[in-house]
Amino acid sequence: MAASAVEQLPDNGPFYHGTRADLQPGDLLVAGGVSNYQSDVVMNHIYFTALVHGAGLAAALANGEGRERVYIVEPTGSFENDPNVTDKKFPGNPTRSYRSTAPLKIVGEVTDWDRLTPEQLRQWREKLANNKGEIIN
Repeated sequence: MAASAVEQLPDNGPFYHGTRADLQPGDLLVAGGVSNYQSDVVMNHIYFTALVHGAGLAAALANGEGRERVYIVEPTGSFENDPNVTDKKFPGNPTRSYRSTAPLKIVGEVTDWDRLTPEQLRQWREKLANNKGEIIN
């Protein structure tokens, strides 16, 4: 398994989580939600990134009807590199993507990031629909 303690990873953030959920500072994001990418998978981790635009992509692809939101989050426990992208798809962790079994605390919201065009969103959804890879949960 990848490094698990916050101190073992060289990334100090800030960190972001993209979603369509309407949350407030102090709220906690927890593991156990249904995957945005495979609806039959309940996630054992909560995912986040140190790249605001990566969180924006996640918000655009998130399930739900609410508006796209990118929250600034703080991990409340240990976290590791996201094995679904780290080394599996990209050598190292250039996406600065992480996951944790501990909650993420909402500390703020970002309102300015590069949003996908409708065509880009369609292409991403198509790519994900055709993805036959297994989620490392």
